Amino acid sequence: MQDQNITKALQDIFLPLDKRQNKAYFLRLPGYNDTVKDFALKAYNAAKTKGTVFTEKLSSPDERQVTYYTEILGNEFSLDKNFIGRCVSRFLPELNNKVCITLADAVFWALSDFKSMGKTDAMLRNMFVQLMCWFFYKVRAVLPHICDNDPPLILCSGNITRHQLYLLKIFHLCRCDVVILLYDGDKTYNSLDPNGRLSQSVNLPGMQPYPQGFSIKQLENARTAAAKQSQLYGFAPEISAATNVWLKGNSILADIEMPPVNRGKEGKVFYNAFCRMTGVPDKLTYQSELYKFYSNLNSSGRRFIIEENKLPVPDGRDIDHINRGPFHSTEEMVSSMLKYIKMPPDGELKKLITKTFIDIIFEESRKPDMKAPRLTTMAVCCVYWINLYGPKLFNSWILPMVSLFIYLGGCKTCHEAAFLRILSRLPCDVLILAPNLNSKCLLSDDKLYELRYGDSLNITEYPKDSGSLLVGTAAYHAERDLDKDLYQDSGIYRDYQYQKANSIILKTMYEEIDILWKQESKFRPNFDVINNVVNVPVIFAKISGVRDSAPNKYWKSVQKLITENTFLITDVPLVSPQAQNPMKIHCASYIQGGKIKRSHLYSAPEYQYGHLRRETQEYIFDKIDLLMNTSIIKGTFQNGMEYLIAATLLNLPAPIVRLIQGFDFTKVSPKIIYINSGETQISAEDAIIMAFLSLVGFDVLFFVPTGYQTVESYFDKNIMAEHKIGEYMYDLRPPTFKIPKGATLAKKNKSLFGNLFKN
Repeated sequence: MQDQNITKALQDIFLPLDKRQNKAYFLRLPGYNDTVKDFALKAYNAAKTKGTVFTEKLSSPDERQVTYYTEILGNEFSLDKNFIGRCVSRFLPELNNKVCITLADAVFWALSDFKSMGKTDAMLRNMFVQLMCWFFYKVRAVLPHICDNDPPLILCSGNITRHQLYLLKIFHLCRCDVVILLYDGDKTYNSLDPNGRLSQSVNLPGMQPYPQGFSIKQLENARTAAAKQSQLYGFAPEISAATNVWLKGNSILADIEMPPVNRGKEGKVFYNAFCRMTGVPDKLTYQSELYKFYSNLNSSGRRFIIEENKLPVPDGRDIDHINRGPFHSTEEMVSSMLKYIKMPPDGELKKLITKTFIDIIFEESRKPDMKAPRLTTMAVCCVYWINLYGPKLFNSWILPMVSLFIYLGGCKTCHEAAFLRILSRLPCDVLILAPNLNSKCLLSDDKLYELRYGDSLNITEYPKDSGSLLVGTAAYHAERDLDKDLYQDSGIYRDYQYQKANSIILKTMYEEIDILWKQESKFRPNFDVINNVVNVPVIFAKISGVRDSAPNKYWKSVQKLITENTFLITDVPLVSPQAQNPMKIHCASYIQGGKIKRSHLYSAPEYQYGHLRRETQEYIFDKIDLLMNTSIIKGTFQNGMEYLIAATLLNLPAPIVRLIQGFDFTKVSPKIIYINSGETQISAEDAIIMAFLSLVGFDVLFFVPTGYQTVESYFDKNIMAEHKIGEYMYDLRPPTFKIPKGATLAKKNKSLFGNLFKN
């Protein structure tokens, strides 16, 4: 439809025919925006008042309905106006002569059009029977009004069939208005009406696909909810916000410094800003500009608050007095929460806070993923923050005063975003500073004005003191930019560039192990970096037997694999079940919900990894959690094996801990070579450590000339490959291997675990 006719059609459709040149409309809307939303709700109300609403495909007549049709009209059929007119008159005797003629003419046109597509007489009769049954059983109440000056409106949503499309066209030919909401766009409709002959498409500026889950019923529910929502307002405020309309837009900081009295002159209106600066315009001057802005605010005497990185989360004492339900409805919950807001003394501001709180919480309630408990928590947090910041921002407020709230770092939760949305509707400028492009702000709002910049800067504290300014030089930032260009998606990696990794066990031939063993991870098959997490290909295998039954040659092949970052085990077991472990006595308190209680461990006096870098500690905890929750070790979360896992892995030998600390995920993986040439049983502790180190990213090789079971007897999953390279041999003793600098040989197992190892 031509642009100039769109607005007229959407307005005319609700007028009597004689007020719009006797023209009826058959419109299809393949997209969605606010205009479509408002029109659809109005059309729904009109169709419910006089017309009908189809919210799904019409089903074909059932056997009972077809039998009744046959009893009244028989089996005859003729594509003839007189025949069709007689059938309509007999089947729908309540219709007057004018309506019968109009309806019969429209049915004749539809059947003739259907025939022009090459349809047979049998197909035409089937369509005729279907239309007549629909007239009788689906739309009978509408038919007597099809010739009225105020015609019925037929509203249809979703996909339709070809016969249903003809039914709608028949109504249109009878001078009724017809509207189709096409939830999936024009695609399905075009398959029925390729040239768009039967209806007119409405294409409006800014149309988007219909929202997920959109339906006509949603609009009706929204209208009902809006009516209930308005009942909570009490008296509506007379003051209102003119948000961002006064901004010049080039420099948000300069705009916000403008005194509110100079922003506009309209009465009973306050002029506020709701802005976000994402990224930084200039890394050299950004922090200095923020400090200058802060200094100017201080000298202006204006009320302002600065928060950094996270809004304070209320604890139990802060919200114990607030009733948190359960509530039967959003209306009940919001009404209850309003009682706990400490309102300012100004009556107009009190009304505005009340209305704004109601509006935002109801908007949040309509989001698809918003559940009632989460919404209640959001409302409680908003009440807490309004009470926390409100007195400083709004006490003794008079129009046109506007305070300022600055949030550095951006919203990390939907609760914070809802609170800032509430604040932005009040006499307060809201400024969000998100200089770090790697940290996303979750706030989204139609009223938000945003300036985005290409440069990024990691700032966690607002510069309020000139002595605390840490400003990088041009050379420093140039080096950081070079890092970004050189080490991102280039295949070249900076030392210790990544802090997280996932191990991927390679399935290889035995001969490939020698080739892959000393390769850096980045050169191995299946290496990748996704979302700053490295996929590290690792070797986790058991070598059974002795090739060519030649022990000397066999031990030389092992010697070749002992590199400078290898931990070599020749005495079995590495960790005896009887070995002392100071973590065992506390292990029951380390686990909650199937995971390590990290905050508890950090402050525990027996915790042994506190000297490590925090990211290394977190990585160790991640892999302990993974080992437990993948149930690799038999008995995990069944017979208490998880406690042994925690105790064992929180008391690793110092050389292994050092290898983890020094592991650069893109370079050569640390190695474990475990030689089990005798008949001593490997311990469960050994199996736990080896499975854990494989998850960390270590290469782990077992040399078992006897072919006996080793750690695999403790595994609930087949995660370790086995290569049988020759005949099994017994009673072999490992020679004295040459240990390269940096490698470690596990010493003879003793009763005191702490004395087992030395470099």
